Amino acid sequence: MTRHHRLAAAASVLVAAGAATAQEVPANMVWTSYDVGSAGYAEASAIADAFGREFGTRVRIQPSGSGIGRLQPLLQGRADYAFLATEAFFVSEGIYDFATPDWGPTPLRAIAGRPAGWAFIAAGDAGIDTIADAAGKRIAFVAGNPSVNIKCEALLAFGGLTLDDVEAVTFPTYAAAMSSMTRNESDATCTTPTTSQLYELADSPRGIHYAPVEPDNEEGWAQLLDVLPIMGPFEENVAAGLAEGESVPMAAYRYPVITTTPDKSADEVYAFTKALDESFDLYKDGTATMGRWSLQEAGHPPIDIPFHEGAIRYLKEIGVWTEEDQAWNDGRIERMDALVAAWEEFAAANSDLDEAAFAEAWMTRRDEVVAGLN
Repeated sequence: MTRHHRLAAAASVLVAAGAATAQEVPANMVWTSYDVGSAGYAEASAIADAFGREFGTRVRIQPSGSGIGRLQPLLQGRADYAFLATEAFFVSEGIYDFATPDWGPTPLRAIAGRPAGWAFIAAGDAGIDTIADAAGKRIAFVAGNPSVNIKCEALLAFGGLTLDDVEAVTFPTYAAAMSSMTRNESDATCTTPTTSQLYELADSPRGIHYAPVEPDNEEGWAQLLDVLPIMGPFEENVAAGLAEGESVPMAAYRYPVITTTPDKSADEVYAFTKALDESFDLYKDGTATMGRWSLQEAGHPPIDIPFHEGAIRYLKEIGVWTEEDQAWNDGRIERMDALVAAWEEFAAANSDLDEAAFAEAWMTRRDEVVAGLN
């Protein structure tokens, strides 16, 4: 499906929600999410259940194991909202799976996104106290998983390191990479701090250590955001090996990100955001981290994509949205618009390239556009 057709389809299925009140969210909605059993599916299900109990809304969730599978129903008008991960950023930039003639930078908008801690985890005996200490060490990466790998590159950048400074060890699956420290096949990796394999590491003879990502390290954060501009400081207190009451400064990304198209009615998105807020008490205890869906936490950037105008209207109304948030959002829209414009010219001029050469050439052009905005 071409990008032109996707956007046309998305624009053709707008449904007005009527007056902008939470009680007037649509009676029926379709959401997409990660697979059954994932945190994204569990959280979408808990919120859907709360919407049903509070407002009588019936929600059908379409799970998918791929980013494209979660995005296509939204862009084709067959889903109202998508609970996405980092594919929201990837498709907005036209990178990785989306650096193809049929995709490219695709505008999206966020409603809210729960902060999710992202840690640089080392085996306790690896001699890695800080991220900078990882120089020359074995760092576990996951084959074909840019969502994990680019976040790890960003954390290495926080410590002043690149892939050339470490021994990158690639494992065929996420589970294999996460368990590699326990087997002494790697010294460190990057992931969410509640991954099951980390509890095994914490109980193993090697032990576990979280290299701190200090919020006041301005140089480190500038280097991190140059690699991945969607993360922010976060004090994490739910992690393998942490005693009750302890916390560690980490980076945070947003997962899931509740996403829709820019053309979605502002009134409808306002009503959805208000419903998300008003039903919070019904779903906040659904999992150990669902309390982070409070809009005080989930309603601020940085996030993968700009916030929707309807969400911003409600966030301003409840005193959550700040001038700094608006400045970030304006800059993110400027970046997205610049990439979309560059893509239109680039794709037309490079249609004769094979897929690999096309993607490589686009990444070079994309880096030029981003550099020109700084």
